[in-house]
Amino acid sequence: MSDLPDGKQPSQSRRRFGAPKNWRTTFLATLADTSNISAAAAAADISLSWVYKTRREDAEFRRRWFDALCEGYDNLEMELLHRLRMGESKDSEAPKFDNAIAFRQLTQHKDMVARTKAQREDESEEEILASINAKLDAMRSREKAVAKMLADEAG
Repeated sequence: MSDLPDGKQPSQSRRRFGAPKNWRTTFLATLADTSNISAAAAAADISLSWVYKTRREDAEFRRRWFDALCEGYDNLEMELLHRLRMGESKDSEAPKFDNAIAFRQLTQHKDMVARTKAQREDESEEEILASINAKLDAMRSREKAVAKMLADEAG
């Protein structure tokens, strides 16, 4: 004789144990889209404690996690650049995009992103930072050259 209407015993009830099937795929895809660990866990129907435990114990998942975060921050940077270049529509009913928060997020996570990209490409963090600094120096040199050319034309 069963204790539940569907004929199952209480130990066989519909309560789910463990993680949902394919939760990692959903979690990582959402993390890449949002850069938000809590939102990614909610989308995957998994607890934050479980995703952090999995990250600690599974090196491949940890690598994919950081790759997804890097992708998310790349997407945020591109979206922010687009908004800065093109402006924002004041008529839109979409939620207001907070540029200051986006800049803070990028700044907070730039070191983590640089380390992850260096590991992915087998470059040291110092090599990547040196490459970035060289690009900035080249941009400054071009800016000085243009300013000198304009000054020479005006004078």
